[in-house]
Amino acid sequence: MSPWAEFLAALDAALLEAVALHCLGGFVVAARYGLPRPTADLDYVEVIPSQHGPHLQSLAGPGSALARAHGLYLQHVTVASLPDRYEERLTPLWPGRFARLALFTLEAHDLALSKLARNSPIDREDVARLARAVPLDPALLRERYETELRSIIIGDQGRHDQTLGLWLEAYFG
Repeated sequence: MSPWAEFLAALDAALLEAVALHCLGGFVVAARYGLPRPTADLDYVEVIPSQHGPHLQSLAGPGSALARAHGLYLQHVTVASLPDRYEERLTPLWPGRFARLALFTLEAHDLALSKLARNSPIDREDVARLARAVPLDPALLRERYETELRSIIIGDQGRHDQTLGLWLEAYFG
């Protein structure tokens, strides 16, 4: 977990009230699924309670004292395409480790689908790693895309349909 342990412990100590984060991105690929994925940011899509978002960013966002001290930072992702019911499948990361900070991570299929709209080279590498290591179930990936994401995904549905098809062929044969 290090260097994240020190950063998150320092953040936890600075919090005045309990805060929960819905985490995604490279941090989750590495921390939840144990895959080699260096990253300096912890991406999150939701902070609960939401009124703590600005304070959280001032404590640990880019350019904050914690970020300068640890070389790591929190990044609030304000635009993301996530499966409709992702919240039902969130899992706690390191429960009980922190007094006020609670981290919840996307389930592996939801995490992979969160990378579909952007589809950058690092996103494709993350999905390929998840496909092998978790392993991902291609039928579940397609079903969740079709029932929970396709109708709400940001961008061109046809392009995303094609991207998912290419991923299924490349990562599952």
